[in-house]
Amino acid sequence: MKSNKNEKGFSLVELLVVVIIIAIVAAIAIPNLLASRRAANEASAQSSLRTIHSAEATYQATVGLGTTYGSLVQLNTAGLIDSALGAATSQKSGYTFDLTTGTQIYCATGVPTTPGTTGNAYFGVETEGVIWKHTAAMTCAGGDLTPLGAPIQ
Repeated sequence: MKSNKNEKGFSLVELLVVVIIIAIVAAIAIPNLLASRRAANEASAQSSLRTIHSAEATYQATVGLGTTYGSLVQLNTAGLIDSALGAATSQKSGYTFDLTTGTQIYCATGVPTTPGTTGNAYFGVETEGVIWKHTAAMTCAGGDLTPLGAPIQ
């Protein structure tokens, strides 16, 4: 069979060059994509804590008769937060949320489900409504966040 020199197509070298270029672009783009996702998860966690704070204020003024704050399940039952936040173990957008209530106080935290992957920052909110950000995990003790970190609001 006689080969025709006018055949058109890509050579193996040309295809390898294209594959290498695609690999380089992917190596540059993927870390930026993951960082954007972490930032979106952190923004969602802050928004969820704002929602919890607003729901607690409404709950205290209505169902709590001015003195009692509600758990996440109670806030969900009252229709003040969605079911993703209102479960006994609340996880939303790469963060796990916990809420502690006491006599006329509450404290809520947002912790990355997989630190470093779903988020780098830890968040918390207390009765006063200030949302705090820290690089280490925060806990609620007696209605106070420990350690406090820096206010973001």
